[in-house]
Amino acid sequence: MASIYHRATLCFTLFFFLSSAAAAPGLSRGPAALVEQQPLVLEYHKGTLLKGNITVNLIWYGRFTASQRSVIVDFIQSLSYSRAPAPSASLWWKTTEKYKGGSSNLIVGKQILHEAYTLGKNLKNLHLRALATKVNQLNSVNVVLTAKDVAVDGFCRSRCGTHGSVPVGRRSARTAYVWVGNSESQCPGYCAWPFHQPIYGPQTPPLIAPNGDVGVDGMIINLATVLAGTVTNPFNDGYFQGPPTAPLEAVSACTGLFGSGAYPGYPGKVLVDKVTGASFNAHGVNGRKYLLPAMWDPQSSTCKTMV
Repeated sequence: MASIYHRATLCFTLFFFLSSAAAAPGLSRGPAALVEQQPLVLEYHKGTLLKGNITVNLIWYGRFTASQRSVIVDFIQSLSYSRAPAPSASLWWKTTEKYKGGSSNLIVGKQILHEAYTLGKNLKNLHLRALATKVNQLNSVNVVLTAKDVAVDGFCRSRCGTHGSVPVGRRSARTAYVWVGNSESQCPGYCAWPFHQPIYGPQTPPLIAPNGDVGVDGMIINLATVLAGTVTNPFNDGYFQGPPTAPLEAVSACTGLFGSGAYPGYPGKVLVDKVTGASFNAHGVNGRKYLLPAMWDPQSSTCKTMV
């Protein structure tokens, strides 16, 4: 029953070209600037948000290298790591504190490896939910990550990741879950832009991925998007705009914006590593660099980029 499990889809095609301009008023957008845009407001629907200490459990489905896993684990740890140089991933995450209820402190918990493809390589939503229930724990987010050779319903066509909730324990309790797939061999132009030329629209040169892995660096963008959506709208009654079945959330409302001056087809002005030439806008733990999307700021009602 799809209506029970809230989904926040990520896509970079028509939605990107129509919505990203609206999500960032005041940017230079060429012909789009001639169209008067309405202010972007995510309404709070009086529901529960995920605040305080939140355990993030990782379920790896398929084969990931140790290096790939470390990039993603370091990213989650970076969101609560305040000692990284500015601009930092933790500063990006602090925007979620402006949503009602205070801070959301993410702590990496259990990691489960499913390298034997026990559910096959063509997963449906029910498989994602089954994987998400491998850890039964309240005040947590179970993150299901699928490898580059795993197909998932809707992946590369209408979504790059999703979030929802599953039952845990008794008394109708629910816990949040997230799914993100590695698009490297299936649709990098759809789910790993701007590290790959887009499937549609202006064919600008792709940026160099900061961790040297187009698929995993693309996963970071999508994971950042659904994690922000999860803590601010975990059970479909938090912050969002539009219908609850297809909401615009904290980051999905700001699709395609990574730096100042962004417009459809151009991610904006970001930082460039002088040695590798890689593009990034946030520092993390262990010297990591990441490219993180803009997030809606409740105080200014605008999409806020790191640089």
